[in-house]
Amino acid sequence: MTLETGRLLLRAFEPGDVDAVHDACQDEDIQFYTPVPVPFGRQDAEKMVREGREGWAADKDYVLGAFRKDTVALVGSYCLTKVSAGVYELGYWAVKDQRGQGYSAEAARALCDWGWATLDVHRIEWWAMAGNTGSRAVAERLGFTVEGTLRNRGIANDGKPHDWWVGGLVRA
Repeated sequence: MTLETGRLLLRAFEPGDVDAVHDACQDEDIQFYTPVPVPFGRQDAEKMVREGREGWAADKDYVLGAFRKDTVALVGSYCLTKVSAGVYELGYWAVKDQRGQGYSAEAARALCDWGWATLDVHRIEWWAMAGNTGSRAVAERLGFTVEGTLRNRGIANDGKPHDWWVGGLVRA
């Protein structure tokens, strides 16, 4: 399955994407704000690519890599994960040098639109560690309502508890 926007092609990761995923996940922000292993090795990238494809097969976790049409460069990873009946979580990370150009909002919007049209979705949730202002800006651009801050919701890769923001987007 592929999705296409004006500037991006979204598709399931393939084995040939392992190097790009590995390189992207060396970024300190991705390692701090997302639950990737630290250090992030090539075998972790292989596992991420493999598990992304397995999620589609299980009809539970829909992971797509977003690639620029003009350069074929990896922009990031975008996923909808089933939380419960009718509720999915939107998750994403963006390659450091691709941030700030509107690609994440474009890719996430395409994936959410696909979810509304294809899956039995009535709510999409977004979670981010407090302080991840880039993720929050994307969620707000997509129309998510930031519903609150959960104190010490999770332990980050630094081994410390951190507050998390939660937001929701509901079917109109």
